[in-house]
Amino acid sequence: MSLRYLLISFCLIGLWACDKNGTEEQLPPPNIIFIMTDDHAVDAISAYGSNLISTPHIDRIAKHGMQFDNAFVTNSICGPSRAVIMTGKFSHKNGFKSNRDTFDGNQATLPKYLQQAGYYTAIAGKWHLKSTPQGFDEYSVLLDQGEYYSPQFYNGTDTTVVEGYATNVITDKALQVLDTQKDGEKPIFLMIHHKAPHRNWMPDTTHLSSGKEKVYPFPETFWDDYKTRTDAASKQDMRIENMFLGMDMKLMLPNAQEDETGTGGDPKAPSYTWWMRDYNLMTDDQREVWDAYYGPINEAYQNNPPKGKALTEWKYQRYMNDYLKCVQSVDDNVGRVLDYLEENGLSDNTLVIYTSDQGFYLGEHGWYDKRFMYEPSFRTPLFMQLPTKLKGKQKNEKLVQNIDFAPTMLAAAGVAIPSDMQGESLLSLGDKKNQRWRDQLYYHYYQGGTWHFVEKHVGIRTERYKLIFYYDLGDWELYDLQSDPQEVNNLYRDATYKPLSDSLKVELQGLATTYEDTTALNLLGVNGK
Repeated sequence: MSLRYLLISFCLIGLWACDKNGTEEQLPPPNIIFIMTDDHAVDAISAYGSNLISTPHIDRIAKHGMQFDNAFVTNSICGPSRAVIMTGKFSHKNGFKSNRDTFDGNQATLPKYLQQAGYYTAIAGKWHLKSTPQGFDEYSVLLDQGEYYSPQFYNGTDTTVVEGYATNVITDKALQVLDTQKDGEKPIFLMIHHKAPHRNWMPDTTHLSSGKEKVYPFPETFWDDYKTRTDAASKQDMRIENMFLGMDMKLMLPNAQEDETGTGGDPKAPSYTWWMRDYNLMTDDQREVWDAYYGPINEAYQNNPPKGKALTEWKYQRYMNDYLKCVQSVDDNVGRVLDYLEENGLSDNTLVIYTSDQGFYLGEHGWYDKRFMYEPSFRTPLFMQLPTKLKGKQKNEKLVQNIDFAPTMLAAAGVAIPSDMQGESLLSLGDKKNQRWRDQLYYHYYQGGTWHFVEKHVGIRTERYKLIFYYDLGDWELYDLQSDPQEVNNLYRDATYKPLSDSLKVELQGLATTYEDTTALNLLGVNGK
């Protein structure tokens, strides 16, 4: 009997429950609510032990269901990650490899399968796949990245501006879907896709009344010198020191043509134009609260601008204060959704999944952003609750990946998982008798080029080791995650580890073969010796 057959069988069996007399009764298919943020770091969730922030509502999902401690993505960048979730396939299979691509909406997707199975399908929030959404009974999606204040939404007919803060507005739209459909004949599939906490990290004004800024600890690798790494680690442009004073730090610069990083070099006038556009989208009342908070910060900087190392440290603190306030709004709104489900008697038979499109750097290696296969951006938060099938307070250590999300939701709905999907249902991990699972992960980042200048790479991660191949550089990195969890000591050039490297190369080629990544196989064959 195949693993996939076992997973589907487990799912279908899970649709049955016993009444008080011990007789079986068939439960209706569960509602499915998929909540995804943009760039939410694992270290910014208190359920994972964060000392940076308290996220009580996201933690509620862990309390009532399962927390995944080793969840990862296949390609750490916004659009490609979303395409993987929509299709259950790696980027090379769904055709959306980088943010330069356009998603082929004509292909089979998760919402189409659920729609065919009788679900009412909807999405509210960030889409970021360029093509028109398909497979949804209704949608209201942000244009491109969207705005934090007065965001624009497209519903297939009209584009409208909604006054308010994006995280709140997206939740409003999601709750409206639930409210209009909760008494209908169809189960609901709802994707709630938040913009936050994506750059440029503009907090809700409700989180600007807490007074002084907090001081956050610097990561152990904040001043990383990349000395054992390939050139990829030093060539990137993701350093906090290069963040913009206006767009990122929320300063009002007296001259839009001045150097916007404060570190010298060429002016970055376009970013200041973006910042002024975002600032001017606020209402007068919102701007009054905003200016009361950021005005003293702006004045202190103008009176005594920090330089060198002090400037980088100042930027880190500013970044963290804004980023985590955006996360706090996300947590507030997750609470609104969970409260609605409980108040309307929907919690028990609703699958709720919380995740992010990828992780994010919170100063590790001196960086922000994502893209690299290093842990902070490769890992993603993942929590799942379905009280009729999953016991609460479970922690799972298996290596799971976002190719598993679509199969999981299909399995929960009792829909057979298509044979061309490359993931498996996570619901099987709630069954202690069925613990067969992968012990290796495959990763391929394609974008390269401009905008952060992260080299293209392909790699394998096991429970202990990680091997990365930067194929345009023809160079490798090897890490022992047990002895070096911060990934600062590249072992690839150490002859002692050559047998391990050679073995992992074979395993990497095996994964590329299994997942039919012919481009990677050609690169590994030609340049990967």
